[in-house]
Amino acid sequence: MALTKSLHSFHIPVMGLAYTIDSPIRVAQYGISSVVSIIDDELIEKMNAFYSKKFNVPYQEITKKVQDYRAERITSYLNLTDTIVKEKFVNFKTELSESKAALEHFITTLPNTSDFKDGLSNLLKEGVAFKDKARSYLETHLKAGTIDVNIMTKVDKDNFIKGEQLPTAYNDAHASLRGFANSNLCSSVILSAGMNPRLYSYFENFKDFFPDVNGHLKKKIILKVSDYRSAIIQGKFLAKKGLWVSEYRIESGLNCGGHAFATEGFLLGPILEEFKTKKIELIQDTHAVYVKGLNQKEIDAPEQPLELKITVQGGVGTAEEHHFLLENYQVDSVGWGTPFLLVPEATSVDQQTRDLLRSAKEKDLYLSGISPLGVPFNTIKGTTNEFHKQKRIANNKAGSSCPKKFLALSKAFGPEGICTASKKYQDVKLQELDAKKSGVSPAIYENAKAKITEKACLCVGLANASYLENDIDIKGQEQGVVICPGPNMAYFDKEISLSQMMQHINGNASVLSNVDRPNMFTKELKMYVDYLKNDIDTISEDLTAKQIKKWTAFKSNLFDGIAYYEDLFVTTLSSKYTTIQKELQFYKNELTHVSIPQLEAV
Repeated sequence: MALTKSLHSFHIPVMGLAYTIDSPIRVAQYGISSVVSIIDDELIEKMNAFYSKKFNVPYQEITKKVQDYRAERITSYLNLTDTIVKEKFVNFKTELSESKAALEHFITTLPNTSDFKDGLSNLLKEGVAFKDKARSYLETHLKAGTIDVNIMTKVDKDNFIKGEQLPTAYNDAHASLRGFANSNLCSSVILSAGMNPRLYSYFENFKDFFPDVNGHLKKKIILKVSDYRSAIIQGKFLAKKGLWVSEYRIESGLNCGGHAFATEGFLLGPILEEFKTKKIELIQDTHAVYVKGLNQKEIDAPEQPLELKITVQGGVGTAEEHHFLLENYQVDSVGWGTPFLLVPEATSVDQQTRDLLRSAKEKDLYLSGISPLGVPFNTIKGTTNEFHKQKRIANNKAGSSCPKKFLALSKAFGPEGICTASKKYQDVKLQELDAKKSGVSPAIYENAKAKITEKACLCVGLANASYLENDIDIKGQEQGVVICPGPNMAYFDKEISLSQMMQHINGNASVLSNVDRPNMFTKELKMYVDYLKNDIDTISEDLTAKQIKKWTAFKSNLFDGIAYYEDLFVTTLSSKYTTIQKELQFYKNELTHVSIPQLEAV
């Protein structure tokens, strides 16, 4: 692999509401970029108070009495995070320039192909001039990791005061964006969960997303996408408004943590191949639209396209896979999420939940229906949230008190919206089901009841881990913790230090036990074959020609993906080719035997 100028070749993606809420404060001084979810302003306000006290920074509570409290809370916390990171970064540079032992340790965590690592190693050979040269070199070459933020575009609930709907700017995602835009950060916002035209248009209100006189963007846009078509559609939509997408963050549709947005059978490898072969076309086509968009706004457009990165995440677990993604697909960075849940220095997880993750096996990790969004959600058996939820169901008190209402998106009972995990919603739906009980079999009744009551309060459950870890009081109904690891969690079975994880990623050590871990590509293939079979087996509505066409295309795309991998692995990963070849043949046979139902002839 060629030398790279990047400090690290990985990043830590957003995880849940809480798990990376303070990751920049923990790891940015080491040059590691990470992503903070900025949906939950209540959690953010609590963390603002917690870290203000910890770092002796004056704190002024922002209550709900403030008109724009949601955005202001986010701005305040991001500014505090920026201040803390800058202070820790200065201290870290000082430590490295004054201690050869600290410098030696830091060097072990860096990629072997990094020219920055070579430069640091040369510093160790210096004699009396070590401190001055180290200080100068670090000042020039060492950069702190970015404090990026994530907005899930679907979480954009309308808000009301005394029954009167507020302007769109006060919607949840809109206010989150405003909070980031008004902050001091020079970083990126990652938009996930698909296109929200109204939210995308709102970006036009903030000058930091437009180039300055030098063509520099203070704040950048990153789109999390599942395929090339989605990238170019969304990228051009934004470009027409004079907004440049600086990075496309490709995520596996199923082999990931949190919500799983399955593609139409398109596998990660072929998707990455398309981005690789069409990257120049993507840049040029989008740049042409971008120039027109800026000209309409009378903003000077850069003559040359701005930087555009392609990154990937979802299921990577070994240095070999990491390096293969970098080399074969020429991506700029690889996201490591789930494994970092076992790194206390990097993520915010309470000890009980971390122990649960550490002991998880393949059978414990599953794609669930617990999300109120109605999107499959990766989780794990045995969470404290599941315990409390089942206890309420057993006591005929199913549902959550729904204190935060971020996912109150169903308009079933009125314009203000309601969450399908709430007690109010489930009470009505269970009453409706009971009214029909006499007309259905016990099995159908119980299945329908389970689908209503399985929804979990993600707003509270995904935030509680930070409160528990930091001994912050939790008020209200007991919800426990929801955790959303990807299937990759099954192959990591111990708490590890940040240094160990970095060495593992770079191939200088391994934190994996001797387990039979499948290749990330064949693992995703298995999940897609299982997904198709389950989708066919559990269809609840009447069969339609459209559904048959969808399944047929899905199956065909999987066959195409297998053929792609068969060709790819002939010349790469030769040491493991025999095993991968057998796995591909096995899943090809499985897919061959998947029978797609047909409409009966009239």
